Amino acid sequence: MENNSELQDQSARQEKPRKKGVARLLELGARKKGLIVSSCALAVVSAAASLAPFVAIYYIIRELVLHFADLGALDTARMTGLGWLAAGSAVAAIMLNFLALMCSHFAAFKTQYELKLEYAAHIASLPLGFHSANSTGKLRKIVDENIEKLEGFVAHQLPDMAASFAMPVVTLAVLFVFDWRLGLASFVPIVAAYLIQMAAYGGDKAQKFIKLYQDSLEDLTNASVEYVRGISVVKAFNQTIFSFRKFHQTITDYGRFVKAYTISFEKYMALFMVIIGHVYVFLIPAIILLAGGAEDYAEFALAAVFYIVFSFSLVTPFTKLMYVSSLGTQIADGIERMDGMLAVRPLPETKDPQVSSEYSVSFENVVFSYASGEENVAAALSGVSFTAGQGEVTALVGASGSGKSTIAHLIPRFYDVSGGAIKIGGVDIRDMASDYLMSIVGFVFQDVFLFKQSALDNILIGDKNASREQAVAAAKAAQCHEFIEKLPQSYDTVIGSGGTHLSGGERQRIVIARAILKNAPILVLDEATAFADPENEQKIQLALSELMRGKTVVVIAHRLSAVRGADKILVTDKGKIAEEGAHDALVQAGGLYSRMWEQYAGATDWTIRNTEVAADVRDQKTVKTIG
Repeated sequence: MENNSELQDQSARQEKPRKKGVARLLELGARKKGLIVSSCALAVVSAAASLAPFVAIYYIIRELVLHFADLGALDTARMTGLGWLAAGSAVAAIMLNFLALMCSHFAAFKTQYELKLEYAAHIASLPLGFHSANSTGKLRKIVDENIEKLEGFVAHQLPDMAASFAMPVVTLAVLFVFDWRLGLASFVPIVAAYLIQMAAYGGDKAQKFIKLYQDSLEDLTNASVEYVRGISVVKAFNQTIFSFRKFHQTITDYGRFVKAYTISFEKYMALFMVIIGHVYVFLIPAIILLAGGAEDYAEFALAAVFYIVFSFSLVTPFTKLMYVSSLGTQIADGIERMDGMLAVRPLPETKDPQVSSEYSVSFENVVFSYASGEENVAAALSGVSFTAGQGEVTALVGASGSGKSTIAHLIPRFYDVSGGAIKIGGVDIRDMASDYLMSIVGFVFQDVFLFKQSALDNILIGDKNASREQAVAAAKAAQCHEFIEKLPQSYDTVIGSGGTHLSGGERQRIVIARAILKNAPILVLDEATAFADPENEQKIQLALSELMRGKTVVVIAHRLSAVRGADKILVTDKGKIAEEGAHDALVQAGGLYSRMWEQYAGATDWTIRNTEVAADVRDQKTVKTIG
């Protein structure tokens, strides 16, 4: 246990805090530093090249105006050179931007690929408790949307951002070359536009809005997944999307919030677009005021024309900067959510893993709470102690919420206990490597999940190294060989495709075949025969009896008849072991189990008398006739 304590101390230490916002996006983009630097540099050069045509056009107009009275004095070679400069710089800007996007896309796709793998590997390493607390929609949104948007940021917004931030510097240099006074008049609205952007996207209110937007989008995703999964229930009760109030309300709330979110930027957006699209409005008064004092009126007039023409080139880069700022803030919030998931640490692993020579399972004064660390939260288990011996069947029975499934989930360490210890063969499971622990524990849950793969592949999940013959033998033992053979492609039929669907009992038997193939020395069965009909239940019980031979078996059962033959029955009540013993002894004791057995036996003997049913039918017909 010293190693385990050391690991817990290490996991409790604060890690270096991650960056946030755009800084975090840049950090992730810098994973492919060479490609990103090349992309940004090419984007900056492209932006600078895009301004060259305006300068060339200015000098062409200047040449024409100065030699208007004598066109023969025009320097045609210079005019031609300027024309080629304008055309060439325009083409160069396009080509450089294309190369910049090529570099950024390579970096984006590689970054996205690595992040998705890291995220998937990380959530796979987290305990079951994490997945119980976080919905599928929430986890899916991070992969499908948040990380996906990062690809767009790195591929498009990052080079755009580099070019947009470089543009003011280049623009400033160009603006102050010809006439610093007109340059200053042009630069004032640019500064004003920047301030408006900062007010729109950099304030606390904007940040709060973006967080709420992401929350509402997450709620909508969760509700959508839940609605699709429950569509059969909705249709069975003849309901519509509007009757499914949670989904409908979520859509309404999302629409209302998005409208408010959009309107909140209405004034900023309108003001920004008016200013950046009409820089010449600031120029014209300055031109009028300065024209009277111009020493060379022709030169001043040419400069004025240049600044007015040049002002129209400012719209695209600054509009792009506004778009990048808005989208970058949203993406940054999404990445922060991903980082929140990545910050969740998996259960600590021991540095000195141990193995067990035998496979009895012992709970020693185990205390467990799902809300670990929170005050005033009742423990799910309190002072639970028992031993499930090797070669024995230990059954867990009790009312719903009494702790049966919690006990079963603690054995393969889906959670860590809050107090006490769980040992296999005398070795604390926290001192075992997680891979080793999972290899010696096999389990069949009540909630069945099959992958959209072939029936054979679904069985081979129990042991990827098993042969086809071994998988078929496991299927026969689980009583599912017969119906698999009747599928269109037998064992190669993909479950869930081409109209191939299995009943609940058939799906359950495939899951049991997985456990049989795994052949682990410890078995945890959570109502393994829940969906079997009486005939197949007997066959499965026979198969399981053979499988259980010599193994440690923990069975959770609601039907008490299924555990009458268990070596030991544990009766759970309010997170504790209320009674322990064999069936006959517990019935004779007259305690909680005895009462449960009486209720169960009474329920199985319950029948509907035909005479009463017929009387009810006659009464209903009479009522309809009178009505």
